Amino acid sequence: MNSNIVFFWAFVVALGGFLFGFDTAVISGAEQDIQQYWHLSEMQHGFTVSIALIGTVLGALGGSIPSDKLGRRATLLLVAIVYLVSAVGTAMATNWYLFLLCRFVGGLGVGASSVTAPVYISEVSPAQYRGRMVALFQFNVVFGILVSYLSNYLIGGQGGENAWRLMLGIQAFPAALFLLLLRWVPESPRWLLLQGKEEAAAVKTLQIINPAGYEQDMVTIRQSQQVVAGAPKEKLFSGKYRTPIMLAVLFAMFNQVSGINAIIYYAPRIFEMSGLGAGSSLLSTVGIGIVNFIFTLTAIRFIDRIGRRQLMLIGTVGLIATLGLVAISFYRHTGGIAVVSYLLIYIAFFAFSQGAVIWVFISEIFPNQVRAKGQTIGSFTHWIMAAVIAFTFPYLASHIGGGHIFLFFCLMMVLQLLFVWKWMPETKGQTLEQIEVSMVVH
Repeated sequence: MNSNIVFFWAFVVALGGFLFGFDTAVISGAEQDIQQYWHLSEMQHGFTVSIALIGTVLGALGGSIPSDKLGRRATLLLVAIVYLVSAVGTAMATNWYLFLLCRFVGGLGVGASSVTAPVYISEVSPAQYRGRMVALFQFNVVFGILVSYLSNYLIGGQGGENAWRLMLGIQAFPAALFLLLLRWVPESPRWLLLQGKEEAAAVKTLQIINPAGYEQDMVTIRQSQQVVAGAPKEKLFSGKYRTPIMLAVLFAMFNQVSGINAIIYYAPRIFEMSGLGAGSSLLSTVGIGIVNFIFTLTAIRFIDRIGRRQLMLIGTVGLIATLGLVAISFYRHTGGIAVVSYLLIYIAFFAFSQGAVIWVFISEIFPNQVRAKGQTIGSFTHWIMAAVIAFTFPYLASHIGGGHIFLFFCLMMVLQLLFVWKWMPETKGQTLEQIEVSMVVH
């Protein structure tokens, strides 16, 4: 393949992941100032933080519609515009309801990008490199989280009652860059062939991806999709897709009941609960971002070598141990640096396993003709669970304490270990069409 060109396409599309990560985590540095600015109750505050996730749920639920109707590239252009509008709107809002609306709109962008970007990258990636190329999306997610933490720390260090506005508004710059670079990204050739549109453009793109074997790729894509004139549209919820649906839903559910978004959204608050001061708490979140970044990069190097399943087995054991230690620390009131240390190790295990694998795995296990719909199911489950956790965390933290919360996350990871061991298949090194044969009941 012409690796530089294909890598460029994947990298540009993965910038949607950067904005996804930035938008998700940036609220952690601003959430307490926002609560004070509008004098919000605990429930109002939980709703303010989770409103973006509600948008993300709906964006993920509807993400397959423009992706299938308009194309992957056109959907990503819409996502870039949405991110830009949300960043500017939240920075300038003086009314709480307008702020909620802009955060909700940003959430729509996150949800749609979590469906479309991994699907696009999986459809233009050669089988032997697909894991690391789709993992670029997650790499950019954690890079966006890291940059948002660093940005929050630097902006927060300057003080000022409007620092939170700059924290949120600075996202407009990467959103504009994403919008600009998408002009050089072609449409997915698999989508073009599925729709029976612009076959010449699809062939041209496939020639770049696989110069020596693009003709065989055309044959296998057509055979798997059974693209014939007047063929009925495939329905996702039919018996033959029950295995990939089950895998996507459970994988996405376990991703969130690991507690990752509670930590990403509320890291400064958790660290303050454990006994750290406000300044040390903000700095500690930067540490989380750095560890997340390093171990996601490490996972990208291994995901196509040792496989998705092995990463998950290693990571899950680490998650169980670290979450258990955090729970014990809260129960014994020996928090502070100990909690920070355990959570940094937790982030390392999460990034090396769940964080790197989720978008790769879900984007692989559904056939071409229902891939966007299948990605929607996984993303919807992921984000509905994230919204529930983000909404309830402030209340639960105040009323039942950190020990019970982290014990619950620990027990959920025990169940995840059983899931990975018993049911999760390995997909490394297989073409999307080969995976389809093993997943679909014919």
